[in-house]
Amino acid sequence: MTKPSIPLGLVFSRSGPYAMMGREMEKSALMAVDEVNQSDAFDFAFTAHLRDPGGIVPAYHAACDNLIREERVEHIVGCYTSASRKQVIPIVERTERLLWHPARYEGFESSDNVIYVGAAPNHTVVPLVRHMLEHIASDVFCVGSNYVWTWETNRVLREIVTSAGGHIVAERLLELGETAVDHIVKEILERKPPAVFNTLVGESSYVFIRALHGSLTRAGISIPMLSCSLCEPELKLIGPAASVGCITSSAYFESIEEKENRAFVARWKSRYGTDSHVSVDSQSTYVCVMLLARAIRRAGSANVAAVRRATANHRYDSPQGPIWVDPDNNHCFLTPRLARSAPDCQFRVFWEADAPERPDPYLSNLDLTSVGTKLDKRGEFSRKGPNHLRVVK
Repeated sequence: MTKPSIPLGLVFSRSGPYAMMGREMEKSALMAVDEVNQSDAFDFAFTAHLRDPGGIVPAYHAACDNLIREERVEHIVGCYTSASRKQVIPIVERTERLLWHPARYEGFESSDNVIYVGAAPNHTVVPLVRHMLEHIASDVFCVGSNYVWTWETNRVLREIVTSAGGHIVAERLLELGETAVDHIVKEILERKPPAVFNTLVGESSYVFIRALHGSLTRAGISIPMLSCSLCEPELKLIGPAASVGCITSSAYFESIEEKENRAFVARWKSRYGTDSHVSVDSQSTYVCVMLLARAIRRAGSANVAAVRRATANHRYDSPQGPIWVDPDNNHCFLTPRLARSAPDCQFRVFWEADAPERPDPYLSNLDLTSVGTKLDKRGEFSRKGPNHLRVVK
């Protein structure tokens, strides 16, 4: 018996400045679609309609407009950058569609027409900065792509660091896709900051990391790099020498020893090759499709309002662990983790939260007065009082 078909829009840039990540995310979406279609647990099948905006920001709006008008989709999975998501939100709100957004992002947004499956800033930037303040330094050099992800992430970083008595040594931005990085690398070598915070996207980041590693190696200098976005397929592109040692904050790493993750990674490698790697964004894309399918099954319909109700508070044991959507803001409860990149293009997790944490996209529950890691007059860390950020429950 043929299952009834539900059209599903997939919007990922398979070309352009962050094409590698777009291709990886689309691959996960298609894997999830096939699993839903082949499973007896679902009495419907998805028909995937693919669109490639090529990393051109206005093209995301046009792609979604086409999907809604021509393919009559009610649900769209996609968008890697925040710039692309912000192009899509007006049209899904105006037409009462639902965007399932897989990428971790900078926060300070909540739409009734977006399910935010990627991490909020309290899941990523807060634990990363806390670790930096407690174990590395309170001064940091920021380099990033010139768009909203970097602007807002750096703003949060700046507020936490300055409240702890630290300083932003410099903030240098490049346009999306820009690979002229020598002037920034030169400045880092001259100023020798105790840490570098990297929010570059795509090829810009890969070129920068390789160039900085080469220069630091020749100079005999070591400077820790921190990121909220670096992932396994990117480590492979950068190369094992240059990518080793980066401290990354994420809700998912391929190396997580969870039963669901081991099975997921095995299915991925069986489909795409044993030398392929799963990223946090591709895993989240898979989760988007699975959350949608489970919500449609619970609702008995693909109707947006019904699906949104069915999604709320429904626990899913995903590859990254248990997650569920908070109906107050359409973001997911996720488990924050910190890891360090290794030569085998994997991350070694060295810290994770005890349980999934409630999403706080506006950081309204973050108490900056509890940041107790201060610098004394000698420029050393003072441990008088609390030595960690506290999130007020």
